[in-house]
Amino acid sequence: MTTPNKTPPGADPKQLERTGTVREIGSQAVWSLSSCKPGFGVDQLRDDNLETYWQSDGSQPHLVNIQFRRKTTVKTLCIYADYKSDESYTPSKISVRVGNNFHNLQEIRQLELVEPSGWIHVPLTDTHKKPIRTFMIQIAVLANHQNGRDTHMRQIKVYTPVEESSIGFFCLMTVCMDLAFMTVT
Repeated sequence: MTTPNKTPPGADPKQLERTGTVREIGSQAVWSLSSCKPGFGVDQLRDDNLETYWQSDGSQPHLVNIQFRRKTTVKTLCIYADYKSDESYTPSKISVRVGNNFHNLQEIRQLELVEPSGWIHVPLTDTHKKPIRTFMIQIAVLANHQNGRDTHMRQIKVYTPVEESSIGFFCLMTVCMDLAFMTVT
């Protein structure tokens, strides 16, 4: 009998941000959960602390809903999971769905996680490897390790690509504005 390989951890998403190629946009969304224990909700899921977590409190699937006010380009979803700390609460099967609202969500990724420990990077791209544009992302925990009932997720980050042209335009505008307000003495 073969043992499945453990899910390898990805890089810390802060390293991705430092490259200047992506920007975290989770704060621009409205977050909701299918259920949570008191004191273990969205605030803990988004507090940048790997020691805190969301804990569901109900039947599966456990859902995290991320809704944007306008159609948004999303490149990567990063989820932090820690099997050693959470054991049977650790997700083993996750579905990522996108759409305009709850009524037209379509699954674009399904992940099988084997004792994950660290960041899991989920690319959200279309068939041409371009970042998706969506109003809503839903993360569904379909199963946990050891047939656990409730789930823990420690952090979720949502990233959009940073367009070079928009940075260049911003820098050009800044230079022009600085020149417009310069005085010669």
